[in-house]
Amino acid sequence: MSHLSRAPDRAGAFRSLYESSYADLLKFVQRRTDSANAEDMVAEAFLVVWRRFSEAPAQESDARAWIFGITRNLMLNAQRGEQRRQALGVRLAETIPDDFSTSHADLVSSRIDLGRAWTLLSEVHQEALGLAVFEDLAAPQAAKVLGISPVAFRLRLTRARRALRLLLDHLPHHASELSAASPEKASTL
Repeated sequence: MSHLSRAPDRAGAFRSLYESSYADLLKFVQRRTDSANAEDMVAEAFLVVWRRFSEAPAQESDARAWIFGITRNLMLNAQRGEQRRQALGVRLAETIPDDFSTSHADLVSSRIDLGRAWTLLSEVHQEALGLAVFEDLAAPQAAKVLGISPVAFRLRLTRARRALRLLLDHLPHHASELSAASPEKASTL
């Protein structure tokens, strides 16, 4: 294979590596993850490669292996993030207080509705609620975590709570209602 250092400039060397690696990298990602997100994952990988291009091995074959390693790490990070989001959704559903006057079926239904609503929230709203509810952080500390002002965090938390309430008010509460919903609504839930 050719040497990356033979390219006249950084952009030319990157373009050469991109053209020789893109198709194989896309297949690599498609075999390991949701194919709908494969192109986004490859694009993210090449963004990392561009930023760290000075660290690329000089031989193009070694650089290709380096890119595959970067992509693998990105996929693992995405998988861990998804697992954390799912675990947080489960923890949110478990925070519903057990009310002995409520039937078991109603409690299960409430937890399912809450879990479904949680998955429909934006990541920003999930993050704000998670810091406030699960991590039990006050606004100043949560704001530091996010790198925003306490006022901005309080506003974000208020919006997140409002969004969650709206979702809970508009979700069907029983399976029979879900099946009666239009196909477009059922597919988004």
